[in-house]
Amino acid sequence: MEIKLCNLVKTFCADKRAPEIHAVQDISLVIPSNTIFGIIGKSGAGKSTLVRLASLLERPDDGEIYYGGERVDNLTGSALIERRRRIGMIFQNFNLFSSRTAGQNIAYPLEICGTAKAEINARVEEMLGIVDLADRRNAPISTLSGGQKQRIAIARALANKPDILFCDEATSALDPQTTESILNLIRKIQEQMNLTVVMITHQMEVVRDACSLVAVVDDGILIEQGSVNDIFLHPKNSITKDFLFNLAPEKDKSNGGMVRWSESGGKYILRFRDTLTDEPVLSRMAQRFNVEFNIRAGGIQKLPENRVGTLIADISGKSGEVTKAVAYLRSEGVLVEEERKEAK
Repeated sequence: MEIKLCNLVKTFCADKRAPEIHAVQDISLVIPSNTIFGIIGKSGAGKSTLVRLASLLERPDDGEIYYGGERVDNLTGSALIERRRRIGMIFQNFNLFSSRTAGQNIAYPLEICGTAKAEINARVEEMLGIVDLADRRNAPISTLSGGQKQRIAIARALANKPDILFCDEATSALDPQTTESILNLIRKIQEQMNLTVVMITHQMEVVRDACSLVAVVDDGILIEQGSVNDIFLHPKNSITKDFLFNLAPEKDKSNGGMVRWSESGGKYILRFRDTLTDEPVLSRMAQRFNVEFNIRAGGIQKLPENRVGTLIADISGKSGEVTKAVAYLRSEGVLVEEERKEAK
């Protein structure tokens, strides 16, 4: 199910004496069908407001929303309720009923739709199997771990067989190992059910590990978008570069994340694609030109389609030699960016 957002605007004003908050400012975005699409931004960037608009939990002040070519932001009454039932939603804090067992939580959306009991039982069993908690149907919510609670929340979100799944900071309350398992589960479910998944996050690791496309939001404005590979290789905005620069190291050290061992220097950011990460390009550069290089930080990120190695380094020597050395790196396929700008 393709989602199309057209010139969305949302403004809040808690008090007439307080200034207006422009949470979403003229955002247009196309989320292709059957993909995992990431929307990333810092706290207060407007990403959660954007997902509330896209998921029909709130109406935009201006703009239009289309699902599969059909306008949906103007739906009312029973038509709106019916459309919402085909949307799954996962939240950071699980939002489970503590008074219900795991299985009863999954059954809840089916019950309010008037689904027959036999069908509910079968669907609950099916969903528990999909999230690998078949033995926890009668478990009280208080006895579940954070990861298990999120798995039950995912099962509940999918109980009504939605065609769109929204995940609003779904892994922010989880430890890294549990986060990895939840992202693996979401990828598996997306492939099995051909879902359109929209992941709202402030964690670039989530985008790297789960998404194929990403949009970057800041101060209510869409500042950059593209494939995850393109964003990692060619970040254009300082906010995006800051996300990449502060990317947490991956648990698997053979895949290492960005590790910085010197806080000073680092005029050049060098990015190496695929097999180029295995080539001694810098050594060849130093042999060809009268320059020295000093690596300040580095790491390799494993993306859905390839690997990207990143080094933050200084290249020193006479101006002409440095220019030739940088040109050589680019001719060898290294993406070179000078003087990283700090995000404001």
